[in-house]
Amino acid sequence: MRRLAVGAAAVAAMVVPALPAQADTLEYVAMGDSAAAGPLIPGQDPNLACLRSDHDYPHVAAAALGAELTDVTCSGATTGDFAGHQFGFEPPQYDALKPSTDLVSVTIGANDIGIAGQVIACVNLLPEPVGLSCEDRLTAGGHDRLAEAAQALAPKLGAAFDEIHRRAPHAKVLVTGYGTYIRTGGCWPTQPIWGRDGDYLQASLGELNDVIATQARAHGASYVDFAATSVGHDTCAAPDERYLEGLLPTAPAAPLHPNARGMAAFGAALAAGAVR
Repeated sequence: MRRLAVGAAAVAAMVVPALPAQADTLEYVAMGDSAAAGPLIPGQDPNLACLRSDHDYPHVAAAALGAELTDVTCSGATTGDFAGHQFGFEPPQYDALKPSTDLVSVTIGANDIGIAGQVIACVNLLPEPVGLSCEDRLTAGGHDRLAEAAQALAPKLGAAFDEIHRRAPHAKVLVTGYGTYIRTGGCWPTQPIWGRDGDYLQASLGELNDVIATQARAHGASYVDFAATSVGHDTCAAPDERYLEGLLPTAPAAPLHPNARGMAAFGAALAAGAVR
C-alpha cells in the first residue's frame, strides 16, 4: 500500500488544508449509507437518488489525505446494496473497488436492522406515563428485537468485509460505527423521546457498533469509533455544538443524521485512523 503522506497530529486538528498531490496519489473508495453520504448537507451531488454531499466525511478525509476519492455512499443503503443495484439503477458499491485501491471506508448496518424507523416510533410528545414506551414494545416477551437484529447481521458484515478485501487486496479498510445520538437520560422535550426510551435506543446503537467493530477486527479491518468522537455533541447539545441533528434539524441536514460540523469531525477521525 502506498504511504499516506500526512501526519496524524495535523489530521486530528480537524481543520486541515488539502495536501498537495503526491507522485502516487492515494486511491480512496468510500462505501456506505446516509450516515456517510450526508443527505441535505450542501452541496448535494447532482445524482439526487443517493442524497450525497460533497461535504460528507469521505470528502473531508480525502482532502486531509490528499487522496483521489471515489464516493459511492448512498442514502438508504444496506449490506445488500454493496452487491446489488440500489433503487434498481445505482451500480453495486463493490464495483468501485479495484486492485489499485489503497484505502476503503465503510459505514453500514443501521438500515439493515431498521433502527431509523424504530426511533420515529419512539416519539412521545407528552411526558410519561401518557403514551407507550418503545423499549417496552421492543423488549416484550423477553426478546430484544433490535439487539437480536444486530447480532443476526454479523455474518453479513463479515462477508462484506471479506469481499472488500478480495476486490481491493492491498487496501487499508476502515470500518466506522455510528455516532452518539442521545445522552444518558435523554432531553425530553428537546428531543421528544422519553429518557428510558432514549437510553434504550442509544444502547441498541451501541450494540450495533459492537457487532460492527467485532466483525471489522475479525475480518482484517480497523474500526473507527464515531460514537466516541461525538460524545457531548449529540442531539441534546446546543444547536451550534451538535454533530448530529435531531428529529427537527437546526442545521442543513436530514433528521437523525450528521450535519456538516459532525462530518468535519468524523472525517478528521477517519483520516487519523488512516495514518495509524
